[in-house]
Amino acid sequence: MDKLKFIITVIMLANLSLSAQSNKILFVMSAEDTIPLNNGQKLRQTGVFLNEFYLAYKSVTEAGYTVDFATPNGMVATIDEESTNDTYWKNNLEIKNKALTFTQSDSSFNSPITLEEAIKTKTEYLGLVIPGGQGLMVDLAKDKHIPVLLKYFAKAHKPTGLICHAPSLILTIPKAENPYIGFKVNSVSPIEEFVIERFIMKGKPENRKIAKGLRKMGLKYRRGLPKSNFAIKDRNLVTSQNPFSGRAFNKRYLQALTEYLERMPVGN
Repeated sequence: MDKLKFIITVIMLANLSLSAQSNKILFVMSAEDTIPLNNGQKLRQTGVFLNEFYLAYKSVTEAGYTVDFATPNGMVATIDEESTNDTYWKNNLEIKNKALTFTQSDSSFNSPITLEEAIKTKTEYLGLVIPGGQGLMVDLAKDKHIPVLLKYFAKAHKPTGLICHAPSLILTIPKAENPYIGFKVNSVSPIEEFVIERFIMKGKPENRKIAKGLRKMGLKYRRGLPKSNFAIKDRNLVTSQNPFSGRAFNKRYLQALTEYLERMPVGN
């Protein structure tokens, strides 16, 4: 009987140790609200794409994880006005309204930590998600903290989710020290970039041709059809293509989290 009690106690302690592990996911968000086009001759409102952020947030929190938000200088993330168009929500207009309410009323969303703070506490996070939107091409793509965070999560084999334009941030890591060389990766596709620039933004941003850059860096770029629900998981890295890829991204990212927890030694 004493032996049985001992075994039960060990199991309980192991479960407590695992539950004591931080279940926090770090969401790094753009705080940029303007993107220059055509060599600065035109300015356009920009930011984080609402459904690329909110559907990922909804997925991980419903699975029992908590989220901290981080932005450059702790500024509140900007939402791209284009992303509030019903076109990107299809039959999810109720969720769109909840997402808009969330951005207006949620205290954590409206009180993000700085990227410096995120780096100091990086070991507390189980995973990283960077939602897409053109805003990150302006601020995160030039922020010195981004490669530091990406390299940490990569080397720690922690689930890293990069959505739509966010895979371009892999290019902030020099090739000689880039942990993702040889990984399969997805991002907004060349044809989708063309459509966005020609018909939506009506101008060319400074940072573009993401797929070409990823291939040149040494990653294995893969893509789905335009507007397809497409995402790729390669080890700890999950990347997705567009605002319509939420289901594929969420499925693979939750899978990556589960696999990481299964590998993680109790007590780490």
